[in-house]
Amino acid sequence: MSSLTIRNVRKSFGAVEVLKGVNIEARPGEFVALVGPSGCGKSTLLAMIAGLETVTAGEIWIGDRIVNSVAPKDRDIAMVFQSYALYPTMTVRENMAFGMESRGVPKAEMAAAIARVAALLQIEPLLNRKPGQLSGGQRQRVAMGRALVRDPKLFLFDEPLSNLDAKLRVDMRTEIKKLHHNIGKTTVYVTHDQVEAMTLASRIVVMHKGEVQQFDEPDAVYNRPANIFVAGFMGSPSMNFITAELADVDGRLCATFPSAKGDSAVLALAGTGNAVQAGRKVILGIRPEHLSRQTPETANRPGMAGLSAPVEVVEPTGAETMAVLRIGEKEIVGRFDPNDAPKEGEEMALSVDMTRACLFDPATERLIARAQ
Repeated sequence: MSSLTIRNVRKSFGAVEVLKGVNIEARPGEFVALVGPSGCGKSTLLAMIAGLETVTAGEIWIGDRIVNSVAPKDRDIAMVFQSYALYPTMTVRENMAFGMESRGVPKAEMAAAIARVAALLQIEPLLNRKPGQLSGGQRQRVAMGRALVRDPKLFLFDEPLSNLDAKLRVDMRTEIKKLHHNIGKTTVYVTHDQVEAMTLASRIVVMHKGEVQQFDEPDAVYNRPANIFVAGFMGSPSMNFITAELADVDGRLCATFPSAKGDSAVLALAGTGNAVQAGRKVILGIRPEHLSRQTPETANRPGMAGLSAPVEVVEPTGAETMAVLRIGEKEIVGRFDPNDAPKEGEEMALSVDMTRACLFDPATERLIARAQ
C-alpha cells in the first residue's frame, strides 16, 4: 500500500487559478473523500493525481515517488469514472481484460485476476454480456472490476454514483465500503454528496473555491466545523446560523438575540471555556437535530436552554419531520421525531442542546469555540 502526498499544489487555466495551494496527506490504506460544491476544484485535483492534468506548481507524491512528470499509465493507479467509460462492443470479460492485455499480462494470470475480482463483486454471471445489456448498477460494478484487476497502489473514484437512482446509490455506497474493507488500498473519492463523504471516508477534505477548508475525520468535520462554510455544507438540512451577542446573565455567559415576540431570547452557553467573553458579537450555530420539543425532562437536563418560536412550515419525510420556525427575522429548521412533531402555526416551546452549539466569528467566519 502507498500513501498519497499533495504539497502546496496549484493549478491555473490561463489567468484563472482553480487550485490555490492544496496540502493533503492520505495514509497507506486510507479512504479520503474530496467533497465540495461544483467548481470547487475537487475533480481537477483528482485529474492531476491521475496525470490527466498538469501541475502548475507544487508536488504530488505516490508513495516515495514524485509523479508530477510521470505519465498516467506509469503511476500505478486505477480510476473509476462517473460515466463508467466501458467499451460498448466488448463483453464484460473483455472490458476487464483490456488494460492487462495492453500491459502484456500472461493469459493465465489475467484469467485468474478476472475470476477473483468477478467473485468479489458478484458479477460472474455478467462476464459474457455487453455493457448495453447491463443496468446502471451492474455497469458501475464492471467499471470497478476493471480497476480492481490491476491491483494498483492507488484507487481514484470520480463521482462514481452520481448517475444512479437514490436507492441504488445507497446500495452501491455500501458495496464500495465493503470493497475498501476487503482490499484495504489507499482510495481518493470525489463527490459533491456530503452523505457519501460522511459514510464512506476515514477522513474528509472539504474544498471551496480551490482551497481546503478542513481535512479531518467525519465526526470532527460535522461536529467541529472549521468555519461557517463547512458547517453549512456538511449536513442536510444544514446548520442554523443566528447572529447573536454574548452577555453575562446572572453570572452565566449567554447568547442573546431578538426573538419572534420582539424581546430578547437568551440561551446559556455550555462549557466554551475562556475562548469568548461577554460583549462579543458571534454567529451561533445550531444543528436541526439539536432542537427538540421542551418537556420537563429536557428543560432540566444540563446544557439545555429554552426558547419559544412560532412554527411556519412543517415537512414530514416519514422517518422524521422537518419544521421551519421563526426567530426574530430569521428562519431556522428543526428536525423532530414524527411522534412529537409540531403543527403549523403552533407557538413551540423548544429545548436547545447548547452542549453541541458552535460559535463563529462574524468577520472571519472561522470557528471560535464549540461547547464541550
